[in-house]
Amino acid sequence: MPKLDESLLTGLPPFSLLDRAQIREILDQAVSRRYDEGTAIFREGHDADRFHLLLDGYLRVIRSTPGGDQIIVLHISPGQLFGIAPALQRDTYPATAIAAAESIALSWPVRVWDDFIARYPGFATESYKTLGQRLGQIQETLTEMATQAVEKRVACALLRMVHQSGRKSDKGIEIAFPVTRQNISDMTGTTLHTVSRLLSAWQKDGIVESTRKRIVVTNPHALVVLSEA
Repeated sequence: MPKLDESLLTGLPPFSLLDRAQIREILDQAVSRRYDEGTAIFREGHDADRFHLLLDGYLRVIRSTPGGDQIIVLHISPGQLFGIAPALQRDTYPATAIAAAESIALSWPVRVWDDFIARYPGFATESYKTLGQRLGQIQETLTEMATQAVEKRVACALLRMVHQSGRKSDKGIEIAFPVTRQNISDMTGTTLHTVSRLLSAWQKDGIVESTRKRIVVTNPHALVVLSEA
């Protein structure tokens, strides 16, 4: 494997306070791997033997309910740590991470976690900040599923993906990774039929444009209004 360049980590929050020599030390302990779309990086309940940093692509984080359903609780963007079970004082992964698009990630053995926390300024602060933000996002999603009408839940889910990965296109703002109607169903705790009905109605009203795995928000303001209804 070619030697990883220090520029990969320079400026990323967990490593932004480090000099090039420190980043070199970290990279020399890392393993780089590419994941095809749909590949599981790790699964809920499995031994947490490594922690990771997403360099490119997007991930879906999936939790199982007591009834056995699968819920997509959040997405992870490039430049973020994930699989950081040691920050939760866990020795198993609390969720499943699936590549939502072709992705590249670095990983390190969990035995170096405490050393990173002790030796590298800013690593601990940013890691626990990320953890707090993720827990907040998951709580927000679960609260929406328990309290909000279906139309509002679906609108909120689309807006979260737009805010996280949206890119301008000639038709509006496109979600940057593949999204199916089943994915949205799994994010919002509703049926595939209901999601299909809503997206078809919104497409007719000029709010979104939905194809097999791509969604473009053509009228963002109207979607915001639906999310706040």
